[in-house]
Amino acid sequence: MQLGATAPSAVLALEDGTILAGHGFGGTAEVTGELVFNTAMTGYQEILTDPSYAGQIVTFTFPHIGNVGTNDADRESLTPAVKGLVTRARVTRPSNWRDEQGLVGWLTRHGIPGIAGVDTRQITGRLRDRGAMKACLAHDPKGIADPRALVEKARAWAGLEGADLAAEVAARQRYDWVEAAWDPATGYGSSDGTGPHIVVVDYGVKHNILRSLAARNCRVTVVPCSTSAAEILALAPDGVVLGNGPGDPAATGLHAVPEIRALLAAEKPVFGICLGHQMLGIATGARTEKMSFGHHGANHPVKDLLTGKVEITSQNHGFAIADQDLPADVEVTHRSLFDGTIQGVRLKGRPVYAVQYHPEASPGPEDSQYLFDRFLDDVRQEQR
Repeated sequence: MQLGATAPSAVLALEDGTILAGHGFGGTAEVTGELVFNTAMTGYQEILTDPSYAGQIVTFTFPHIGNVGTNDADRESLTPAVKGLVTRARVTRPSNWRDEQGLVGWLTRHGIPGIAGVDTRQITGRLRDRGAMKACLAHDPKGIADPRALVEKARAWAGLEGADLAAEVAARQRYDWVEAAWDPATGYGSSDGTGPHIVVVDYGVKHNILRSLAARNCRVTVVPCSTSAAEILALAPDGVVLGNGPGDPAATGLHAVPEIRALLAAEKPVFGICLGHQMLGIATGARTEKMSFGHHGANHPVKDLLTGKVEITSQNHGFAIADQDLPADVEVTHRSLFDGTIQGVRLKGRPVYAVQYHPEASPGPEDSQYLFDRFLDDVRQEQR
């Protein structure tokens, strides 16, 4: 493309040589990452604070990003891990009663760069045709001196295959969680802890997974991804949740899968979500593979093969369990109606489940909240 005589304040450079110039906002920074697109129409703050986006630059297909501002209640983690964001329109002044800080100020505070004024349809079409790409995003109000150099930086980036990113975003120490679901009138509720004791392994877990458990009065203990099975079992959990997270499941699985297998050997009920789903699959003998451009959005139809019902789901993943050579004791329970990929599995005859998507939503529809109830029903059955 023609950059003109005046250097732009922001440039997005793709590994295929594409250079897009636009209006920079947020953090003054230069970042490299995997460029993906997200089709959600709401919840941009939840997306930007989802730890699963570590190492990624998000292109929003919905044009109105920033119009409701940001607030402390809608965070899915304390520190956002996303590399940067791409929007069609410039961020406007927020207009929402829950706004506490405009998106531009929030991004600046966290050092996250953004670029606006580029053709997001073109980017999305290119990613759908060619797959997720390495990219470099630079924002400098003084101008970008050498956009072509950014292309080379994008090409030189290692990528997400083989990347173990869970330790970068997970908790460093164990903690208890009591915050439950949000109510417009009263804010967040609180668990009374009278339900089952659930240990959540944090590979980059979203807060709303924890809230969904607390809303059912579970006693929730969150442990770092480095916690051994012996340490988890010493906490005497009634069930274990393997949380979501970023990166390549095979890479994180090098240290996580042996511990998951030990939990399965102890015959504890287990529920895996997203990265936890993928690593549970590996632990049972399946394998994972990199998808072309992944699933990112809050409008993905999934069929529950056990009931025949279709649910609209929130998704964010670039890897999936492969269909080939599935172990005999692994049953596929859910499939994507977009591309047929595996979206859920269970071990036959055991209270061990996993889904690729996000039953806690945030953002997204709440069609899949029943999965928490299904898991907890089996946990209580095991307690008898």
